[in-house]
Amino acid sequence: MVTDCTLCFLEKDEKFLMLKKADKLFGGGKWNAPGGKLNNDETFEQCAVREIYEETGLKVKELEECGILKFFEGENFAWHVHVFISNNFEGEMKPGSEGELRWIEKNNMPFDSMWADDFHWFPFLIDGKKFEGTFYFTENFQKLNRWTVEEMSA
Repeated sequence: MVTDCTLCFLEKDEKFLMLKKADKLFGGGKWNAPGGKLNNDETFEQCAVREIYEETGLKVKELEECGILKFFEGENFAWHVHVFISNNFEGEMKPGSEGELRWIEKNNMPFDSMWADDFHWFPFLIDGKKFEGTFYFTENFQKLNRWTVEEMSA
């Protein structure tokens, strides 16, 4: 069964708001953008807005979809992720149970503490290019075996 998810990068002052997942959660100890699983009744955009609010306390006013990521565990399609970016949000950031929040310079991402696939598609995000990536991991997403990332036409 494929799980539909979102990631949403909030951007300000050449930094992205990143979340270091709590150890007990999937991806624990890794830095990633806030995001999460779609509820049955919502669009990818609605999910991104809701997840940002739940995980950061910030309210997104405008989103831009910038990428689609497909993740396989072995040969099984497991995760379908829509990636968004926003520099239009408001409110006061508040920590939650998901993990540690931190503004990190977008040209200085801690790739050694992120998912292995991030290194391959992140340059597209930073360059403002729309992208689509497919990533094949071993069982339990321990190791990235192969991947493709391509720029999508606008």
